[in-house]
Amino acid sequence: MPSILTTLAQGSAPFISTFLLIHLSAPAMANLGGSSLASQVMILGREYYKTSFGHRYLVVLPIVTHGLSATAKRIMGERSSRPLRSLFTIAGYASLLFLLPQHYLLHRVFPSDPNPPVLAVSPAELDFEYVKFGLHQWPLTNWALYVGLTACVAWHAAEGSRIIWNTWLAAEAGIWKKNTKRHAAAVIAGVLPVLTGLFVMSRESLMLFSATAERYEAAFRHHVFFRV
Repeated sequence: MPSILTTLAQGSAPFISTFLLIHLSAPAMANLGGSSLASQVMILGREYYKTSFGHRYLVVLPIVTHGLSATAKRIMGERSSRPLRSLFTIAGYASLLFLLPQHYLLHRVFPSDPNPPVLAVSPAELDFEYVKFGLHQWPLTNWALYVGLTACVAWHAAEGSRIIWNTWLAAEAGIWKKNTKRHAAAVIAGVLPVLTGLFVMSRESLMLFSATAERYEAAFRHHVFFRV
């Protein structure tokens, strides 16, 4: 039987995957309808993860549980822990400890600053125009953060799916053997629609008032990466 820590780490993964599918479907839909359709899909997705219950218990709690239980397994020396140097582990910790916090700060914390000049950008104003603005103003930094986050999360999720399968379903359905080429293909298939959607939006003209642009810029400049 899997340990309690393994159960917590793997049991929280489906909640994180559900959030990712909903959250990333919005930029992917920009391939079909640009930022307008992406923003509409994002608004629908917020019904899942932006409510007080959804944000706390369907997003934050699973992510924290996943990270803490996996780290505890490693500290306690459980055999099921993957090598620290493996791409699976590196991608997971790069996402959890660096890329995800930057994304959260830039898209949730800094735009909520009630002080001028940000003046707490409302959810209605915080759509994909904000993303487009960042890609127009600081393309290299924003592309590095978006590509890094989506690629690391996708690699960790693809490998994690195999691990969960082999933990719970291998006895009945057979072992899911490791295949690096198929793994890479799955990662590319998951990441590419999101990045091409961002590219489509980055090619659009900005559709916002100058006052809103100033507030967006102030939110970005809260982060040290965007003060240069």
